[in-house]
Amino acid sequence: MAPGFAAAPSSSVCGVHIPTACRFEAQSTVPTPRFLRNRVAAKTRSSAVWPLKAGLWDSLRSGFLKTNSSTETVEPPPAPLEVEEPLPEELVLLERTLPDGSTEHILFSSAGDVDVGWPRRPLSKIAASLRNSYLVATLHSIIKSSETEGEEKKQLIGMARATSDHAFNATIWDVLVDPSYQGQGLGKALMEKVIRTLLQRDINNITLFADNKVVDFYKNLGFEADPQGIKGMFWYPRF
Repeated sequence: MAPGFAAAPSSSVCGVHIPTACRFEAQSTVPTPRFLRNRVAAKTRSSAVWPLKAGLWDSLRSGFLKTNSSTETVEPPPAPLEVEEPLPEELVLLERTLPDGSTEHILFSSAGDVDVGWPRRPLSKIAASLRNSYLVATLHSIIKSSETEGEEKKQLIGMARATSDHAFNATIWDVLVDPSYQGQGLGKALMEKVIRTLLQRDINNITLFADNKVVDFYKNLGFEADPQGIKGMFWYPRF
């Protein structure tokens, strides 16, 4: 028996009676004293810390994180989904000559060029709602003078905006047309362009909230009230 192991009680290995196989195993495996094991473990830990930190990023990049007893597959972080936003569109919907000889163009744009306010709404919230919208479409009247070349007057006469999850759904809000330009088909043209723009961006589920007075207007554009029994529900603060 190896020196230093004779003092260990026989029962700590295989029991009271030590068979030959057990005696051989005991001789071939000499335990390290506890205080030495602690020092060895501490030394091993201290020497392994820096290589692990240095190689951790390389391990993650390769897709594998190696441990002492096993190899665990680590999926690399997914790359952010790059969504290519379409370029803003501008289109002349109407061109006409006014009685004074000047020319007026009604321009549709999806560039979000808006300078407008609503009564009884804080301007800061209006700006935030436009800034956070997925699509802001406008109608501008551009009048070019017949007398002075290069002189023109640009005025916002209509707008609509939409919010979206950028994947499946969009909701249209705040469809407005200047009263002096209503009844000329501009509201219908604005909505058709908004719907077409959303479809071009692969948004197929389009919803809106309509006042009772304009329900028929939206029905003529293809919108349905409560399709397949779907009900719109609202929650408002009660105070």
